[in-house]
Order: sequence, then structure tokens, then C-alpha cells
Amino acid sequence: MSTEFVEPSAADAPPPPLPAGPQADPPAGPAAAEPWASPASPASPASPASPAPVEPADPFALPQPPAPAEHYAEQPAEAPARRPRKPRPVLLLVSALVVGTLLGGGIGYAIQANRPPTPLPPLQVALPTYPAARLDARAAASAAPEPLSLDGDLRKLVLSRPDGTEPWADYPDVPSWMTVGDLADHKTSAKTVFKMLNQQGLRRAAEVDWKKGDTRYRISLIQFGPDRAESAVEWAMNSLDAGSTAFTGGVNGGYQVEDKQQVWGGTTDKYYYGYAVARRGTVVMEIEIFAPQKVDATELRDLAKRQWERLI
Repeated sequence: MSTEFVEPSAADAPPPPLPAGPQADPPAGPAAAEPWASPASPASPASPASPAPVEPADPFALPQPPAPAEHYAEQPAEAPARRPRKPRPVLLLVSALVVGTLLGGGIGYAIQANRPPTPLPPLQVALPTYPAARLDARAAASAAPEPLSLDGDLRKLVLSRPDGTEPWADYPDVPSWMTVGDLADHKTSAKTVFKMLNQQGLRRAAEVDWKKGDTRYRISLIQFGPDRAESAVEWAMNSLDAGSTAFTGGVNGGYQVEDKQQVWGGTTDKYYYGYAVARRGTVVMEIEIFAPQKVDATELRDLAKRQWERLI
């Protein structure tokens, strides 16, 4: 079917109008159609809409998942009210700590503020005073206590060799100074004794030796440093055995007489041994007797007593 517009022909034209004259009233009723109205032009046919261009599909595009069903579900007009959240224990604990700190600080401040102020000491103290008379140095020296005899010449404190005796080999027969090596040579384990004396802070030592018949005697004074009194205690304790007899009369030490013979180092000669040890301050006194028969305990005690009296 064609949709082209066609012009009207002469046969389709309306008739000419009639002459004017009285016109009758139109009959009552529904309105009649206008006879002289020009016929309505036919409506122009709507031109077909151009189709929207279609873009070719992307062959490398990934398929999109369908939208979840809840996306299309209608949302409720009003969300239901939530239940009130209970307070957490951590929040309560922190709050209690903060409140307790503030409350304690406030109470402490209030107590301190109500106390009376403590008076401060005076800024200026009394100045030292000096005697008007000049001090005499000699009088002050004579009034001062005398130093202990242990701090003087240690050789003067050692007993002298008794009359009627003779020197013992090349050992000193008069009180003489002894080195740490000399003291170590007197002992069986010289290396251990040498090391021990150096570690314990040996200060000095003096000794005298003599011989009477076949019996030999030795007196030694061993002094440690002024700050090593514990070394003197240790040396004296290690020199005494469990079977030793303690001195009486406040003497810090003891003595012992051996029942078995011992052998001189490097020889086959035998001897009986007796020794006494006592300590006063930092000085250790050692009395040793080497005899072919058992040592007389009375002689040993008497010799130790006379040497101890020189240390008092």
C-alpha cells in the first residue's frame, strides 16, 4: 500500500453556498455535524523510526553474573529497631581505672592541702669555730695512740735464736725477711703455696731457724695486706687439722703433734712433726718442730706462748 499524498479532484469539491434567508432553528437534540466543514486532511503516516545501532559483542568480554535476587527485592519502608548493646567488660574496666585514678588523686590532693606546711631549715648554718691557741705538734703526737706493733718492723717481733743452739743449714739463724718463694719452698706443694700466697695478698714475712742436736726449729710470721684480714683467717684455718688442740686464754689458734713419721723431701730420712698456729689481726704465727722422736707437746706450747706474747 502506497503512503504518498494525493491532491483532491474537482468532483470532490463541496457544493456552492445557498442564498441568505431565514434559517430554521436546528432541531433540538444532539448537535448535528457541521455540513460545511472541510474534511479533515488525512494524517500523515508516521515515518518508521530508525533502528538504534547495535554494537557488536566483545568476544573477549567475560560473562556478567546475574544480579542477586535481593537486589530486586523491595526494601522495607523502615528497618526494625536494634536492641540496646550491653556495655563491654574492657570498657567498664578502663572506666573504673580512670575514675579511680581521678578520685584517688583528688582525695590525696585534698588531704595534702589541709595539712599544715612543713617549715624549711634555715639557709645559713653555724660556721665552724677554731681554738684561739695554736696546737703543739709534739704534744698532739704524744697524746695520739701508738701504732700497733704489727705495723712496725716485723723482724723485731720474731723470737731470737736461743743460746746453746746452732744454725740450721743455710736457713737464717737471725730474724730475716722472707720472700714468697722462700715460704713456698718450705711446703711440700711449693707451686700451690706460691700461687695461693700471691692471690691472698701477702704483704711481708719474717723468719728465724735453728738446730739443737737433731731437732730443728722454725718460727715464721706471715702478714697479709691491711684489707685482707680474711686471707689471714683462711691461712690459719687451713694450717690446722681436725685433730688439733685449741689454745686457751683467748689465743686464736691451736697446736698438734703427729704420731707418724714423715720423710724429708728427696731423702730417706724420717722425722716427727709438731706445729702450732695462731692469728692476730693480719699476722699469722707459725711454729714448726722437726724431731727424730715424737715432739714434746709441752715444749711446743711453751714456744708458741712466748712468740704470741710478742704480738700482743
